[in-house]
Amino acid sequence: MSAVEQQQAEPSPSSNSSSSFEVVEADTANKYEAVVPHWFYCKVIDSRERWIPFSRQDSAKLEEAHNSRKDDEQLVVPTEGGRYDVHLKKRLRCAMYWEEEVSEVRRCTWFYKGDKDNKYIPYSESFSEELEETYMIAITLDEWKKKLESPTREIIILHNPKLMVHYHPVTTSDDWGSTPTEQGRPRTVKRGAENISADIPDGEPLQIDHLVFVVHGIGPACDIRFRSIVQCVNDFRNVSLSMLQAHFKKAQEQQQIGRVEFLPVNWHSPLHSTGVDVDLERITLPSINRLRHFINDTILDVFFYNSSTYCQTIVDTVASEMNRLYRLFLQRNPDFKGGASIAGHSLGSLILFDLLTNQKESSEDEDSNKEGSQMGAFEQGDIGGVKEILKKLELSEYYGVFEKERMDTQALALCTEKDLKDMGIPLGPRMKILHYVRTKEETQDAQQQAHVPAGNDDESEDAPKPESGSSPQLGSSSSSMNDGGKRQYLDVGLGQVSANYPQLIYKPNIFFAFGSPIGMFLTVRGVKRIDPNYSLPTCKGFFNIFHPFDPVAYRIEPMIVPDLEFEPMLLPHHKGRKRMHLELREGLTRMGMDLKNNLLGSLRIAWQSFTRSPMLAVEAAATQNEAEASLEKQTAVKPEEPAAPEKEDTAPIHVGMLNGGHRIDYVLQEKPIESFNEYLFALQGHLCYWESEDTVLLILKEIYQIQGITLDQPLQ
Repeated sequence: MSAVEQQQAEPSPSSNSSSSFEVVEADTANKYEAVVPHWFYCKVIDSRERWIPFSRQDSAKLEEAHNSRKDDEQLVVPTEGGRYDVHLKKRLRCAMYWEEEVSEVRRCTWFYKGDKDNKYIPYSESFSEELEETYMIAITLDEWKKKLESPTREIIILHNPKLMVHYHPVTTSDDWGSTPTEQGRPRTVKRGAENISADIPDGEPLQIDHLVFVVHGIGPACDIRFRSIVQCVNDFRNVSLSMLQAHFKKAQEQQQIGRVEFLPVNWHSPLHSTGVDVDLERITLPSINRLRHFINDTILDVFFYNSSTYCQTIVDTVASEMNRLYRLFLQRNPDFKGGASIAGHSLGSLILFDLLTNQKESSEDEDSNKEGSQMGAFEQGDIGGVKEILKKLELSEYYGVFEKERMDTQALALCTEKDLKDMGIPLGPRMKILHYVRTKEETQDAQQQAHVPAGNDDESEDAPKPESGSSPQLGSSSSSMNDGGKRQYLDVGLGQVSANYPQLIYKPNIFFAFGSPIGMFLTVRGVKRIDPNYSLPTCKGFFNIFHPFDPVAYRIEPMIVPDLEFEPMLLPHHKGRKRMHLELREGLTRMGMDLKNNLLGSLRIAWQSFTRSPMLAVEAAATQNEAEASLEKQTAVKPEEPAAPEKEDTAPIHVGMLNGGHRIDYVLQEKPIESFNEYLFALQGHLCYWESEDTVLLILKEIYQIQGITLDQPLQ
């Protein structure tokens, strides 16, 4: 054999090394790795089904429960901060604090792209397992072009690990019937949630520091996109999480804080489920149907609240719902040690204000007083008394219901509207019975007040009496700090709707009002001034937050300090400083004032020099020197004038005790585009609070200030 032949016969070292590298690469490429599942839930948004991923934290909890307790039929996993429970075996997601349709839950590994909005949709769990098994065989044996048929007779082809497609079921008919083909527009198939570019959040902190109940305003929709209170509060909560990460990072790293929980309170649905919509529909004109329906569903809520019948329904609903949510929250979070606050938007803030002004400092004293007045109003504790009452109200046909429930007059005095509703009493008779009970109690209270005990004669004589012709004050006379510092409460005389305001089972730390008409309603009720010493009985903090273009918002501070004109507190931007267009506007205004003052001063001096009679040279020189000195004096004083507003801002302004001696009115900074036309953005100004970082940051700042925790850097 020649040398050339030997060289050809013997493989070279380089060829051996390259072939071995190819084998290693092939082994690596053919190595199968199990797919990592992620849990999703289905939600209908804009009449379309959307599959939304759970947070990484919740998905890991669900996967752990799925792997460890597969046989547990009743296994329930709390998710999304405890607001939803997932029934693992049934694959259902249920809301715990509010009414919401049950959502389907799925353990997802394989996805295909939708044909309408390019959103990825997960395959069913059983078909995903079939796809995963086929993929494992294909990648292990390196045999591709695998074809599968889905339960809906759609075809999926695995060309290679990077190219997998899904075809619509286009049927072709032949002698043996219709069969699916792979014709049609192909859709992309992806394996694993990490390959579909889904926005998967990390999850919420487990520790809850504070609880805030949020009450909506008129109508079922709360923002410009016609979303419900639940959706708006979800956005509000998400903004608070981002603000905590941005402005309380040090406290989070030191594990001093967790998060603030916001829960929505819905009163619109219970109000309109009383049958009033049917009555309104009967009398509504057929023309401009949509506009009339919108007015019936939204604007009329204001009139409902000013009706004693429906005002009672609204305040009962709000108070009972907040009490129910508070009990349920404590039940689901037994380690919770924080406080609770309340927030209201638009009419919701007025409802909360009226509730808070009628709270009693000591619930035990209130219960005993209420029980005593009720016992005095209904001394006869027998069932026969109920029969007489029903006969007087022409409601004798319902006596059998009361007799069945063993209701005597004392039990009737303790009844609420909900109790009567549960007994099957219709709305009209319920209102008659409740009105009768209220009238009896008010009569009893008036008789008790008319007979003042002898030991209090001196106090009654020395008590301050309102001057004749003086305007009523919130907190004055019947609602001020009289009788040795004992606080009395607002009554019907100050214009509030006649209703039995229920008591909350907790004392709120702070009351936040967004776009609130409280000031306007108090003025319309005849309250021209709020006593500076007045404060809400059980809530020591009150913040009135509004957008400058909000047509529904009114100020509170001028009702406490009517003789002093001052601007509301400007809320700092969450990124610090003022918005650029506001600084530019202030700078141009200041520059314009300086130019105007200097020009007027120069014109004044010139005019004086022209109008004076001829003088001697010595006198003229002296006059010129005086004019120059006067001009220098003016220019020396002028630079100090722009500092005057800053001095006013820093000067302490005493606005009473409604917010513990601190400022009450806070105004947001409008956006640059909003400053072009304030009328155009008026509606948006009333509905902007749900996504306002500045509003959320003020709430977080005030809540955590109670715990002694401040922002990382103070905002200017």
